[in-house]
Amino acid sequence: MPASFEVRQASPLRIAGLVFASPHSGSFYPVDMDCAADKATVQAVEDAAMDQLIACGTDNGAVLLIARYGRAYVDLNRAETDLDPSLIGDCPLLEPSPKTLAGYGVLHRLASDRQPLYQRRLTYLEARARLDRVYRPYHAALAGLMTQARDQYGQALLVDWHSMPQRATGANGPDIILGDRHGTSCDVVWTRTLRTLCEAQGWRVGLNRPYAGGYATQKWGRPDEGLHALQIEVNRRLYWDEVHHQPAIGWKRCHTALKRVIAELGRIHAQTLDGA
Repeated sequence: MPASFEVRQASPLRIAGLVFASPHSGSFYPVDMDCAADKATVQAVEDAAMDQLIACGTDNGAVLLIARYGRAYVDLNRAETDLDPSLIGDCPLLEPSPKTLAGYGVLHRLASDRQPLYQRRLTYLEARARLDRVYRPYHAALAGLMTQARDQYGQALLVDWHSMPQRATGANGPDIILGDRHGTSCDVVWTRTLRTLCEAQGWRVGLNRPYAGGYATQKWGRPDEGLHALQIEVNRRLYWDEVHHQPAIGWKRCHTALKRVIAELGRIHAQTLDGA
C-alpha cells in the first residue's frame, strides 16, 4: 500500500508560508474497496491531474500536499465523523451532514451519477481502517504544514485546489470559483488577489456559489490566528476531457495560465511576509 499522501517542499530559495493542497487528485484504489461500479464511474469524482497543474507551486514558495488515494475511497475534504449509516452497517449514532445523507460523506456511498458504489454495506471496522490508513495521516500532515508555516512566518495561507465538472455550473458558468466561506476563512486581500489574477487570464470568476469551501477551508480558515484558507475550483472544461478521462485541447493554455497565477500569488505572498 502506498502512503496516503506526498509532500513536495518549496524551493529553499523562495520565502514560504504558502500551503497548496490537492485532496482529490489521487487515483489509487486498493482492492479492499470492493467496488461495484466501473473504473470510469469511480474516476468521475477525481480532481483529475490537479496535482500536475499546480506542481510549479514549489518554485513559487508553496509546499504541496498531494493525496494519492482516490476520492471515492476516502474523501479527504469531509470531517471524519461524516459517516453514512446507509453505507456502514454498524455505524455509531452520529448526526450526518446533508452531503453525507445525499451519499457523499467521508466514504462515498454513491458515484457522481448517483450509481451505488457497492453491492453491500461496509462494516464500521472497514471504515475505521480506511480512516486510519488514509484520512488521519493526510490531515496530520496538513496540520503540521499549516502550524509550521504560521509559527515560522507569522501567517499561513492554505490554497485548497479542486476541479469541478462543467455540468456543475452549466455551459456559460464561471471558469473559476473561489470559496472563502463567505468572507470568513481568509483575509479578503487573498480572495481579491486571486480573483484579479484569474480574471487577468481571461477567466470568468465566481465567488462561493455553489462552492463556498469545504472541510479543510472551514477547519483552517482562522484569520484571527494567522491561518488563512481559500478553496479554488477550476472548471474541467478548461483542461480535461471528462468523457475519455484525458487532457483536453485546452490543457496547455490552462497549465500556462495557472503557472502565471501561482507565480504572482507567490510573489505577492512573499512581499506580505517581508513587510510583516
